[in-house]
Amino acid sequence: MDLLTVENLKMHFPVHGGVFYRQVATVFAVDGVNFTIEPGKTLGLVGESGCGKSTIGRALLRLYEPTAGKVSFEGQDITHLQGKGLRDLRLDMQMIFQDPFESLNPRHTIGDILEEPFVIHNLGSPAERKQEVLKLLDRVGMPAEAIHKYPHEFSGGQRQRIGIARAIALKPKLIICDEPVSALDVSIQSQILNLLLELQQEMGMAYLFVAHDLSVIKHVSDQIAVMYLGRIVEIADSETLYQNPMHPYTQALISSIPVPDPRQRKNFLPLHGEVPSPLNPPPHCHFVDRCPYAQERCNTETPRLSQMSANEGHQVACHFAGEL
Repeated sequence: MDLLTVENLKMHFPVHGGVFYRQVATVFAVDGVNFTIEPGKTLGLVGESGCGKSTIGRALLRLYEPTAGKVSFEGQDITHLQGKGLRDLRLDMQMIFQDPFESLNPRHTIGDILEEPFVIHNLGSPAERKQEVLKLLDRVGMPAEAIHKYPHEFSGGQRQRIGIARAIALKPKLIICDEPVSALDVSIQSQILNLLLELQQEMGMAYLFVAHDLSVIKHVSDQIAVMYLGRIVEIADSETLYQNPMHPYTQALISSIPVPDPRQRKNFLPLHGEVPSPLNPPPHCHFVDRCPYAQERCNTETPRLSQMSANEGHQVACHFAGEL
């Protein structure tokens, strides 16, 4: 059974204005996405900034109330959980945030920050909680004396290690990784990625890994979903997506990955124009204004994620995917 199943998830934000502050528009941040995550596996979610990746993560954890759709965790519909049911869900679903400083309370010591999950869920005595905090610090490569220090006393990489320790404290089954390395130096990124992979192997956790760096996504993901303007346009296992991208947008993204060898040349597929506003996206195919293969059908019929017969698990939302 899949650990997480997302069906037709939508997240729309109203825009208010005018003298009477009425709703004047809607931001279609997430506009009907479907995917699953298996236990212990990683789904990479990639796309340009503003396409709705982080919004999906927050909606899954119910930090946002979804506008429509259904989210199931271990077969249970969690879309409308409230109170104790939602609190209990936090034991199994956690999040690592993008900014390793803003996500930590500057007025609390590291010990207080890491002990808080146990306090909220009333787990263990004070002495037992302190021992768990020390174990967490050791597991993420932080010294024991960090327990008495404050977030501003650490570097960005160290703060992200603390954020990871907090996320794994309750031994969750799923962690939403919201661009966890994008704010870090390149040399530190690899250390954090390797730490996440080690923890996944040890604890059997599943990840939803949100990023815009295609190289990072390939390194950590079992399966990859490509988003464009609130919709998933292609989803496949990591190797298949990089070797045989079938959506024009995915092809352009893959072609933009830098090659470290200057003697090798790549055929770039540049995209023309700007990403449309999520306030007023094209009514059918959202990519139609930038697609070099667009035809009249793209303006009149919405493409759905369809299984490609050549590869089980490879789905593409394009009317002409098999012909490109």
